Amino acid sequence: MSRPLSPSLLRVALLLALSALVAWPSRAADVAFSGVLPNGALYRVPVESMRESRFRNLVRQQTDYSCGAASLATILRYAYHLDADENTVIEGMLSVADPEIVKERGFSLLDIKRYVESLGMRGRGYRVDEARLRNLRVPSLVLMDVNGFRHFVVLKQVNGDQVEIGDPMLGNRIMPLAAFLESWPSRAVFVVIGSDFDRNTVLLQPSTKPSARALYARQGPITDAELIDFGFSHADLF
Repeated sequence: MSRPLSPSLLRVALLLALSALVAWPSRAADVAFSGVLPNGALYRVPVESMRESRFRNLVRQQTDYSCGAASLATILRYAYHLDADENTVIEGMLSVADPEIVKERGFSLLDIKRYVESLGMRGRGYRVDEARLRNLRVPSLVLMDVNGFRHFVVLKQVNGDQVEIGDPMLGNRIMPLAAFLESWPSRAVFVVIGSDFDRNTVLLQPSTKPSARALYARQGPITDAELIDFGFSHADLF
């Protein structure tokens, strides 16, 4: 039976692991520190680049006008586990939108709604005030005003006075609530509603351990009645 390593041997082992670092491959998922501990055991620690970490569980937009498609693809992929990517969503939305208007203004929430419904799901727009925003427990699309430009992002959740968003251009980030509200004048959220919604989606992973009550609430599909409890009013925007 091998004996536990002393602190000094652990430090040596870590140095050995660092010295055994191989050439960096093209994908962050393949990057790792590896080496051999003094007791002969293999030592390997996967490494994630800062870029990969910033866009973890987020579909990144590849064009200037595809923020809506990338944001919707993020929700479809990580909240409904559909094999969706930016190109698939763009092609799907072009099939239900006016190409000339899209070229001039980009995709609209109505285009997104039509595409979602073509998948057999529902898309709903709701007005949400600040108080109800804090109780939001489903990922949604919001249209922000960034220096005069309209930009779709995924609104994940509000924790205290901070808002967690998935930005298809800048990555996962946290904004002060006051700054978010200032750049979100419409107070509108767009929610995808389907029977296969994953209550434990990574898009809603809390920064702290959830309570038993919160875990219990994440069971089954979203219902219309629950949407009101989640912070939505009765009146749909469309």
